[in-house]
Amino acid sequence: QVQLVESGGGLVQTGGSLRLSCAVSVSTFDTYAMAWFRQVPEKEREFVAGIRWDGGSTDYADSVKGRFTISRDNAKNTVYLQMNGLKPEDTAVYSCAAVRFGAGRGPDKLYNYWGQGTQVTVSS
Repeated sequence: QVQLVESGGGLVQTGGSLRLSCAVSVSTFDTYAMAWFRQVPEKEREFVAGIRWDGGSTDYADSVKGRFTISRDNAKNTVYLQMNGLKPEDTAVYSCAAVRFGAGRGPDKLYNYWGQGTQVTVSS
C-alpha cells in the first residue's frame, strides 16, 4: 500500500508563490511516477504537472508552463510543486498521485494512489 500526504497549501495574493510537498510512504519511491492534479467545484479534475519515475522527463499543462516546476527528492520520498506567478484561476484543491514505472503524463486514470488534497487560494 502506498500513502501520499500533501502539505503547503494556503492563501496567497496574485503574483505570489507557494511550494507544495507530497510525502510518500513507500521504500521504492524511486520506481513511481508522480503527478499533481487540481480540481474546482463542478469541473473535471485537471492535470497540472508530472515527473517520470526515474526523473528523466517532466510534463506540464499549458496553463502553468513557465510558472510551475515539479521536482522530486528520492532521499526524502517527496515530490514538490513550486508555483510562481500565481493567478486567481489557479485556485483549486491540489492533489498528488502516483503510479509505478509511469512517465508522469496527464490522464488521471493512469494513477493508482492519491493523496487527500490541499487547498490553494489566490486572491485578486
